[in-house]
Amino acid sequence: MHRYFIHMAYDGSRYKGWQVQPGQLTVQGVLEEAFSRVFRFPVEMTGCGRTDSGVHASSFIAHFDLDEEQLSMHEGNVDQLSFKMNRLLPPDILIHSIREVDPDLHARFSALSRSYRYIISKTKPLFNRAYSHYVYGEIDSKSIVKCCRILEKTSDFSSFARLHSNVKTHICKLSSAKWTETAEAYHLDITADRFLRNMVRAIAGTLLDVGQGRVSAAGFQEIIDARDRCRAGQSAPAKGLFLTRICYPGYCF
Repeated sequence: MHRYFIHMAYDGSRYKGWQVQPGQLTVQGVLEEAFSRVFRFPVEMTGCGRTDSGVHASSFIAHFDLDEEQLSMHEGNVDQLSFKMNRLLPPDILIHSIREVDPDLHARFSALSRSYRYIISKTKPLFNRAYSHYVYGEIDSKSIVKCCRILEKTSDFSSFARLHSNVKTHICKLSSAKWTETAEAYHLDITADRFLRNMVRAIAGTLLDVGQGRVSAAGFQEIIDARDRCRAGQSAPAKGLFLTRICYPGYCF
C-alpha cells in the first residue's frame, strides 16, 4: 500500500465543513469527487480534523491510499498531480503539494499538534469581511494576554466544549495561546495536541468578553473552573477562524 499526504488550503465560506455529509457541500466531498474523476476509481480521503461549517484552512492535511495495481495505472506519477488537480478543483480549494509518506502515518491520529488562528478586525472590513470578525470599540489586550496565560496552564476545557457532544474527554494539552495586535487586526493563535469541537471559537468569544470589560481575568478563571459551557461566552463567528499548521513526527505543514 502507498499512502499520500495532500497539503492543501481552502476558503470554507460556502462549505458545511470538511467532513462528508449527505446532501451537503463539503470540502472532503469535493476533493474525493475530483480525485475519483482523475483516477477513475473511488478515492477516499481522511482529513487531519473536522473543521466546522464556514471555518477556513491555510494549511490542512488529508491522506489517501493506493495499492500497487492502482499506482501502476498512473505510472507512479502521483506526486505530479498537484497541477492537474488545481485545474480541476474549484477556486476556493488549493493543493500545495502531494507527497508519499510512510504507510503508518495517519493524517488525523499521527498529528502531534494543530494550530488555529482567530482574526478580529479593528475596523469594518470590506474586502476581507469573509475572513475576520469585526468588533466595534476598544479591546483591552492586556487583560486578554493575562487570560492567555491562564489558558496555557489549563488542561480541562469542558467550559469551551460543544454541549451534548459525545467525546470521551475534554482534556487537551494546550502548548501555546498568544494574543497579538497589528495595525489592522487582533490575532489569537492557539496550539494544542487536540481540539474539541467549537473550542477555539468559544475561547475567542469569551476572550472578547474579557477584552470588552464584561468578564475580568479572575472571572475567566472561574469560567474554566466551572467546567460548564453555559458559563462561557458566545462562540465567535466561524468566518474568523483558520487552521494554520499541523505537525507530525518529522513533518510540519
